[in-house]
Amino acid sequence: MKCSPCEETCANCGGRGSDSLKLKDCTACRLVKYCGVECQKVHRKQHKTICKQRAAEIKDEQLYSQGHERPEGDFCPICTLAIPFPMDRYSCFSPCCINWICHGCGLAAQNRGMLDCPFCRTTYPNNHADTMAMLQVRVEKKDPEAISTLGETLFQEKDERRAVKMWAEAADLGSITALANLGVSYYTGNGVQEDKVKGIRLYEKAAMQGSAISRRNLGHSEASKGNHGRALKHFLISAKMGDEDSVEMIKEMFMAGVATKEKYAEALKSYQNALEEMQSSQRDEANRLMSTRNL
Repeated sequence: MKCSPCEETCANCGGRGSDSLKLKDCTACRLVKYCGVECQKVHRKQHKTICKQRAAEIKDEQLYSQGHERPEGDFCPICTLAIPFPMDRYSCFSPCCINWICHGCGLAAQNRGMLDCPFCRTTYPNNHADTMAMLQVRVEKKDPEAISTLGETLFQEKDERRAVKMWAEAADLGSITALANLGVSYYTGNGVQEDKVKGIRLYEKAAMQGSAISRRNLGHSEASKGNHGRALKHFLISAKMGDEDSVEMIKEMFMAGVATKEKYAEALKSYQNALEEMQSSQRDEANRLMSTRNL
């Protein structure tokens, strides 16, 4: 039961809360209250150990309970199904509307004689220059995913520093993909000075918004430190989102004796369930045709 203001007391001086004196929570742990900043400063030395412990617990609660669903951009806007990983293998990017269109919906459109974008009906550009010009229009309108995609193009062209700037801008505008890419850049020092601590923070922020790749990267980071329990939690979440590499990591952990058979079975079942939810007859046909062409 929540205490009334008059029953609450300052952890430092014992002053009681009242209608005229509103006590404030410790912003880190929220376990104690204070009259004001001065009381909090005086009490800090006595409180800091339990405060740090509880703050870490709160952070973990948020980290592992959020981001279990993939973000909107991971779903085909036509069939509304999540796109399997890696997305660029099972879908095509439309620079006109900044959408990933799954191959199943693309094939269905072609079968109806539609050669334009299946979503917005815009004529596809014929070359790279026209594609970039179309993308630039969306970039100038501050579309976060367009800016993020431009960053990826620059990265592929070995202009890593400009790519990082694009991703930073896109992340500020709300792009989860850019946030994930930015985390990789800082963690590896590619295009920016290496800062693994900042890279981890960016991974965490992206993972809590549904980035399966960032979630897997957190698992790798924890595994490299020997924190197998924490790594397993991350890999299980990303496996349930359809990330095959995370399942393989759990398999390796099981073979090494640091994950149980039950957890590996759970990962396999969850991964298969995710794949089934992404299946459609149109996608099956598109995959069959692509496999035939690659033979």
